Amino acid sequence: MTGTLRIGVDLGGTKIEAIALIHDGQDDNGAILARRRLPTPSGDYHGTLNTIVELVTGIEAELGAHGSVGIGTPGAVSRASGLMKNSNSTCLNGKPLHQDLEQALARPVRIANDADCFALSESIDGAAAGADVVFGVILGTGVGGGIVAHGRLLAGPNAIAGEWGHNPLSWPQPHEWPGPPCYCGRTGCIETLLSGPGMARDHFVFTGDSLTPDAIAMRAAAGDNECEATLVRYEDRLARALASVINILDPEVIVLGGGVSNLSRLYGNVPRLWGHYVFSDRVDTRLVPALHGDSSGVRGAAWLWGR
Repeated sequence: MTGTLRIGVDLGGTKIEAIALIHDGQDDNGAILARRRLPTPSGDYHGTLNTIVELVTGIEAELGAHGSVGIGTPGAVSRASGLMKNSNSTCLNGKPLHQDLEQALARPVRIANDADCFALSESIDGAAAGADVVFGVILGTGVGGGIVAHGRLLAGPNAIAGEWGHNPLSWPQPHEWPGPPCYCGRTGCIETLLSGPGMARDHFVFTGDSLTPDAIAMRAAAGDNECEATLVRYEDRLARALASVINILDPEVIVLGGGVSNLSRLYGNVPRLWGHYVFSDRVDTRLVPALHGDSSGVRGAAWLWGR
């Protein structure tokens, strides 16, 4: 094998995935050489560590090579304490994940927020390749965001750059205030309204029916008026939330990932709505789906060591 082996690990709430990419310093296309995944040991910190080690060592044994390791995690490593913070996988919070992984794997490890890894992947060779400023968005079990500017992933002095999901929804309507409670201890966070569970909760509040986002979308496409109304509310909220990001960051491209991003109607409807809220005479920011889909986060984790 020629080139440098880059191993990326995506630490998700239900599964942990690892891949290996090769970097030869030339025109490598980021082809995946190996992929493994295992269930996430729910609420088990030490089990999570052991699973990551098992995945990395398994890939290295399969390929017969030693690689760099990048980890995409929910939350972030605190600059003050070196411990994990802000993770909705709460067993990670307050734990020395970075140090423990470096010790367990006997090498330096780079860690970044999973949405940061997603944004990095899509800016390198994904849907936003070539764009100067990229905002990557995860709309899934939670809501995350990452920023890549001039080819560089931004973390910020507090390691929270891009964390739009824990801001309040912009221009709230009366029925949206004060908003649902969030695991972070506040109410009305964007995450509580724009995550997949947030859409399902909103539909239940208005209709009394418990449906998944996929079911809501299918019924809306079949002419169900209540499901259509749920999606219309969701699209307007997404437009308002992203308009605030555009007003501050003014990105060239916003890339959507996560389960809710599979709603193709978002890419036409939301840009038609956000012009009402953006402080500009026109909006040239593009809203696009992720090119690498569910693989973007783990690819970005691998590229934390460079490409």
